[in-house]
Amino acid sequence: MDNKEKKHPSIFEPFALFLNIVTAILGAIIGMQIVTTLGVTPNTAIIGALVAMLIARIPITIFKKYKSVHRQNIVQTSISSATFGAANSLLIPIGIPYVMGATELVVPMLIGAALAMFVDAAILYKIFDSKLFPASGTWAPGVATAESILAGDKGGKRAALLGVGTAIGLIGSYFKISMSAFGVAFIGNIWALTMFGIGLMIRQYSIPWFNMDVNKLFIAHGVMIGAGIIALIQAGLLIFSKQKNNVIQKGHDEVAAASEERALTVPINKARKALGIGFIAYLVIALIIAIIGGIMTQMSLGMLLGFILFAAFAAFVHELIVGIAAMHSGWFPAFAVAFITLLFGMMIGFPPLALALLAGFSAATGPAFADMGYDLKTGYILRGNGEDKEFELHGRKQQYVTGMIAFGVALLTVVFTYKGYFAQNMVPPIDKVYASTIKAGASPEIAMQLLLWAIPGAIVQLIGGPKRQLGVMFATGLLIATPNACWAVLVGILIRVIVLKVKGKEAEKSMSILAAGFIAGDALYSFFNSVFKIKK
Repeated sequence: MDNKEKKHPSIFEPFALFLNIVTAILGAIIGMQIVTTLGVTPNTAIIGALVAMLIARIPITIFKKYKSVHRQNIVQTSISSATFGAANSLLIPIGIPYVMGATELVVPMLIGAALAMFVDAAILYKIFDSKLFPASGTWAPGVATAESILAGDKGGKRAALLGVGTAIGLIGSYFKISMSAFGVAFIGNIWALTMFGIGLMIRQYSIPWFNMDVNKLFIAHGVMIGAGIIALIQAGLLIFSKQKNNVIQKGHDEVAAASEERALTVPINKARKALGIGFIAYLVIALIIAIIGGIMTQMSLGMLLGFILFAAFAAFVHELIVGIAAMHSGWFPAFAVAFITLLFGMMIGFPPLALALLAGFSAATGPAFADMGYDLKTGYILRGNGEDKEFELHGRKQQYVTGMIAFGVALLTVVFTYKGYFAQNMVPPIDKVYASTIKAGASPEIAMQLLLWAIPGAIVQLIGGPKRQLGVMFATGLLIATPNACWAVLVGILIRVIVLKVKGKEAEKSMSILAAGFIAGDALYSFFNSVFKIKK
């Protein structure tokens, strides 16, 4: 364990609590500002880590404590939780009814989104390092943050390699190369990321190659629906089936997973219980939204019950799909998967205002889930990859409490600032897409497209199985429109395969540090470039 600390630092130390509240406020403001101007949310975890490292070098006793990698980890957890919480889990949902002109629904939506955000993060905490979401999963942004903190702590070859990777990441990002995608290719599951890269390629070149737009024709959404349904069934089998001790698994990834399974800190029965309680919580939140949103009077009793059940189920599935994509690729298609929920709601025939609340509720789940996974992965690495179970669980709990405090700070920040943003017509761009879709209405043609393309999505997911998540990763690529990210992923995988063939497994550690640098460089460039554009 790092720094030979026998007890994990507490978030409730007076200065620690103050510092993390300040960084959470900063993270929330950054997230809101950038999501309303550029439509994306920056990964501020590495910014938080750098702030903590700088504080540690101030020659005052109280600051010297922050030489601890675990205290630095708490700071990065705070700022990243607040950033994604304020921007993705809160501001995006409340922007939907505002854009539709239903300003009376903003506060009900905020209440529902806030409750969903807290439940979202709590579920991930309860099932992190279970068979569904193992700590040994990729969680690439979490790896990048951990390697950055360790490099700052240990220095030497690790720091030099990370510095080289970060410099390359900054330069590549300047030339519009997706260095995060390049870095993920060095550390993720090769099969899953290959499908992700193919999906990205088809999305980018579908018009010049095939003379069709996979997004406008709802092909990408259909593939995700099919893959998502199979992924949900596969997750259900993992949760409810009795596990055999002598299961024979093929391939390197499966063998590694079987090895890791023996060290999991969350048994499947606890994960099952957490998911069950989470679903009940979503049912209650959906009911609260229906009551305070005033949409009960717009629907018959049967449709109201259908709305509550569908909204809870959609939110539950949304977070699982977003979490799977985030764990395997470091990307989470939260906007697109929430859009799929909206399309289904339209086909069922829910009224427009109910659809606005449905889309917001769905969008509120997933981001906090994914971000908590990234943060806990960082902590897992810093705490020695689970070598000391008691220390790991205590540190994980401190991160969870830190995240919940940061989400609370994010909520207060949004409450006191959203009117100012909306008064300036500063609304997340995706909200206008949701609103225009609701106004346009559903059509049988869309339903047919979704059904047709769900079939290949289901088949690909079935072939890959729950370990590789090929269908979900392929669909994730189809839903993301980052220019040339496909080349970054596929070239990165090719380089990785060649290096491993020539150098062997001993090269894996160096590649993971380089990858962390690429991702860190991309995150830093995106952050400072976004801030510069905002000031300009």
